[in-house]
Amino acid sequence: MATFDVSLVTPDGPVFEGEVEMLIVPGADGEIGVLGRHAPLIAMLKAGSTRVHVKRDGEVHEFATGPGFFKVEQDRALALVDDAVDAKHIDDARAREQLEAGQAELERIERGESDADRWQIEQRIKHAENQLTVAGRG
Repeated sequence: MATFDVSLVTPDGPVFEGEVEMLIVPGADGEIGVLGRHAPLIAMLKAGSTRVHVKRDGEVHEFATGPGFFKVEQDRALALVDDAVDAKHIDDARAREQLEAGQAELERIERGESDADRWQIEQRIKHAENQLTVAGRG
């Protein structure tokens, strides 16, 4: 199977870089699977599970990723996301805290007490829920 280069990048820097056989990202309209020699593509990503299939022994790295953008060109894929947490390192307490804070902010928006961006808050809530789901504790 053809391989290609993948970079999963957050504002803090790269979370994963390497050669892979397949990448699955949470597109805004559903999951997007990418193999080597994929057609060029640009897409929005929503909070969800990003799975990186590395060639070695069928190894799969899973990340709980926030919203962002995705680009495929030639034999390279780039996912720019606001946050990416390795499934093995998800902090339940932090995820639950983010979830509660997001739900509280959403309630303030609904009462007219906040002018925060509703979509961004909803994505943060989904990302916190996603971390708990990816970790198997959601």
